Amino acid sequence: MATARKDLPLRLSIIIPMRDEAENAYPLIEEVDRACGELCPFEIICVDDGSADGTDERLAELRAGRADIRVLRHAFNYGQSAAIRSGVRAARARVIVTLDGDLQNDPAFIPQLVAALEEGGDSTGLVAGQRSRREDTWLKNLQSNIANRIRRHILDDGTLDTGCGLKAFRREVFLALPYFDGLHRFLPALVRREGYDVAFLEVTDRPRGAGRSKYGLFDRLWVGIFDLAGVWWLLHRCHQQKVLQV
Repeated sequence: MATARKDLPLRLSIIIPMRDEAENAYPLIEEVDRACGELCPFEIICVDDGSADGTDERLAELRAGRADIRVLRHAFNYGQSAAIRSGVRAARARVIVTLDGDLQNDPAFIPQLVAALEEGGDSTGLVAGQRSRREDTWLKNLQSNIANRIRRHILDDGTLDTGCGLKAFRREVFLALPYFDGLHRFLPALVRREGYDVAFLEVTDRPRGAGRSKYGLFDRLWVGIFDLAGVWWLLHRCHQQKVLQV
């Protein structure tokens, strides 16, 4: 459990989007506590994105008696990008870490993400996890591989995998990005568009805990194509501005 002191600024805000993850909530928070003991003080912001399985009740139980856990709830399912944005806007720390709520992302990598971001200095806007091996069905792996290849070819964003939820970035960098549904899939390209460096950390993927995947074939491929076209347009309409201090 994080022991936040009121006289110390928060070092980290950990944002976990959740939709129908009631059975995963307790074990995930326990893992985050174990992994982040050296990063105190930190806060955990769980964003319930319109769950219908009792996730809100589990989160209320977890929050009881803990000042370091905050819960936000969307009345409807607005999607992962919206959940992350709600969490970032509510965050009280400058450094943000995100991870999925399905137990596939290992919280043990959080300290490494934070260290890489801090070592990169203010010029580094994002450290993104890249999964060395996907613990998914062959069909989901095929869908992701196709989508990643198309994205890399069109955006040239330097990343093999944008679908990993494990990411570390600075709050002000994220809030400067143009917001749209699906934003979380294109963070490396958009952060570079703002003139920041992007670093990558190889992480392991785990089988999903309880519950079911929220993405199907349509979500992974066809919806992403429209977003991809929009991001390509944004990248080609941006001219980096270099301001010289005098």
